[in-house]
This record gives sequence, structure tokens and C-alpha cells, in this order.
Amino acid sequence: MIMPYQNPFELRAACRRNEFKRTTTGQALGFEQANIVILPTKYTGDFQKYCEHNPQACPLLSVGSPGDPALPDLGEDIDVRYDLPLYRVFRNGHYEGERTSIGEIWREDLIVFALGCSLSFERALIEAGIRLRYVATGESCAAYRTERPTKSVGPFKANLVVTFRGIREDQVERVQDITRRFPLSHGGPVHTGNPAVLGIENLGENIEKIGLAELSDDEVAMFWACGVTAVDAVQAAAADLTITHSPSHMLITDRPAFRVE
Repeated sequence: MIMPYQNPFELRAACRRNEFKRTTTGQALGFEQANIVILPTKYTGDFQKYCEHNPQACPLLSVGSPGDPALPDLGEDIDVRYDLPLYRVFRNGHYEGERTSIGEIWREDLIVFALGCSLSFERALIEAGIRLRYVATGESCAAYRTERPTKSVGPFKANLVVTFRGIREDQVERVQDITRRFPLSHGGPVHTGNPAVLGIENLGENIEKIGLAELSDDEVAMFWACGVTAVDAVQAAAADLTITHSPSHMLITDRPAFRVE
């Protein structure tokens, strides 16, 4: 098993050298991991309002300045053009492909949005003795599109996307209590129990077959809001250029995960 990075700076440096290409699950535990959305300036007012109207799915951590790839409030050295393991590029709402850096397509009219991620509360769960089988196996948590609509703003609209974790039945209440204390990391679960309530008929049909999508006999299905909701919303807006993180390939910041005691 490959040992995880403990230091966010070292992980970002490895991304810049194109040496780290894996998902960021289990990496730099205790630091905020961020979903990244990059849009042309003309779209950013409506997108910020979309996030503000859907704070559990799209908790805002930071908004950059036009043409500036830095996010100084999340880390002094951050350069979002190179500091993620993997990016996705969309043109006019159509998926173009993935890249390990975006310096070649960077523009002066682009603005970066960093949104909270549920991977940020993993350390608190692990330290509380919660079993997370996907972390132990080096996988990510699986994600699903639900039938629940979010609040649309302008061209931005999407159904809620959720992440799934199988939690041991005797640990469910503890997990609910812990994750509710991380509002910038999607907070507590949006649903616990039967996946069909969310419109998920088969756990095996997870988004792009990424993550551990199985439930053991002693586990209960728990679901949290997911930042891929924002990716679906910006794809619907169909800007001429949109850049996002690739699912589970996040920006790891220097900010400790925000916890309400």
C-alpha cells in the first residue's frame, strides 16, 4: 500500500511534478480538500448565487480574482493550474477530456471557485474509531446522481449528487453527530438508509464506477451532499470554457478542516 502524504504542500508539489495522479482520498488527513470550478467572469455572479442557494451541496471556501490562479486564503503557494492530480475540461457544456495541468489553456478572464469536500472530515471519523472500508482499501467513496433537484440560478441547474459510505450499524449515530460539525465539508448526511429514497436503485451503478460501491451485512448506507453537484450545474450552463477537478482528485489546501464544536 502506498503511504499517504501528510503535508499538503508536499502533495501539491508532487502534483506539479506530475508525480501524484491518484485520488486524494486519505491524503493529508485533517486539511480541507476542495472541489474546484473555474469559469469565465461573465458566469461567476450567477454561479456564486447558485452556491449560496445550495450551501450543503456547494459550500464556498474561497473565490479567486479574475485571471489569478492563486487562492492565498487557502495556501500561500497554491497555483490551481498545476496543484490538482487531474482536471476536467468542458467546452460549451460538452466534455472535452482530462488533463494533469491546465496552464496551456489558462485565460485572464477565468475565476476560481473552491468548494468544500466531504473527504475533509475523514480524519475526524477515523480518530473516532469509525470504520471506513474505502480508505482502508485505498479507494474513494462512490457517488450517485439523485432525483432531488437543487435550487436553480440563471443557467445553473442540477440534481443533487451524493457520496455514499457504508457505516457499521452501531456507529451510525456517532457518524451523524461528527459530520454535522463540518458544515464547510457538506455537513451531516442528507439521507441514511434505503438508497431508493434518493432514486438510487442499484449501488453498483455509481458515477463512472469510481469508489467502493458495496454494503456489507453489518453496514447501513449513508449519503452526503457532493461537490459533483456543482460540476453538473456548470456543465448545464454551457460556458465556452469550464474547468473542474476530476471526481475525487481534489485540491488539498493548507487550511485545517473547519469543525464546529
